[in-house]
Amino acid sequence: MSETTVNPAELSLTPAELAPFIQHTKIDPDATRDEMIAHAQEAVTHGFNAAMVPASWLPLVVAELKGTGVEVASALDFPTVGVMTSAGKAAEAAEIARLGADQLDIGVQVGWLKSGRYDDFREDIAGVVRASGLPVKVMLELPLLTDAEKEAAVELAMEAGASFLKNASSGQIETANPTSVRYLVDRAREGVRVKASGSIKSYRQGLELLRAGASLLGTSAGLAIITDTGDASTVSY
Repeated sequence: MSETTVNPAELSLTPAELAPFIQHTKIDPDATRDEMIAHAQEAVTHGFNAAMVPASWLPLVVAELKGTGVEVASALDFPTVGVMTSAGKAAEAAEIARLGADQLDIGVQVGWLKSGRYDDFREDIAGVVRASGLPVKVMLELPLLTDAEKEAAVELAMEAGASFLKNASSGQIETANPTSVRYLVDRAREGVRVKASGSIKSYRQGLELLRAGASLLGTSAGLAIITDTGDASTVSY
């Protein structure tokens, strides 16, 4: 299901109408086969943009979602980013594409960026873009960067062919907020979109992020958001 194109400033959506913007995420290490099937079925039932799942579950989820219009997304060098080699990331990206994923989120080499290894930082991302042939969403980990590093990371990611810029990989790095989303939206080139990620757990928060210019929301609390039952106690990564 492709993301909905709207004018963010004009957004006035009910909780259920946020579903087409949500990438329904389940990356629990102890998730079972039945739980992953249920997750995929929830994505169909509620009209979520995509089911975001670990690569190890792609064959199952791809088969479950075939012909439904709901896309399948996966991630690599995640949840701890910057730990894979560039060659390893490219190889995994190619395998993820072969297994049928439609989209791919990736971690970046924050340490390389901070060390001034800009060419290596860019090529690490570009290698994944080339190997996968998929729309690649780049987790920039904005709170870990200085102002100058943020500017460099955004430009290098786009030079590498990123289709989406993300504020962070998860709520452990940043709770998604309108300020970070607007920062990325203001710098995104034509055709590059923004995905908000990190502890998105309520309808109001999701709507604010979309109004700030996000095209997609990555969250494990999609059901709470679309039923407007999410609150401070809701768990979301």
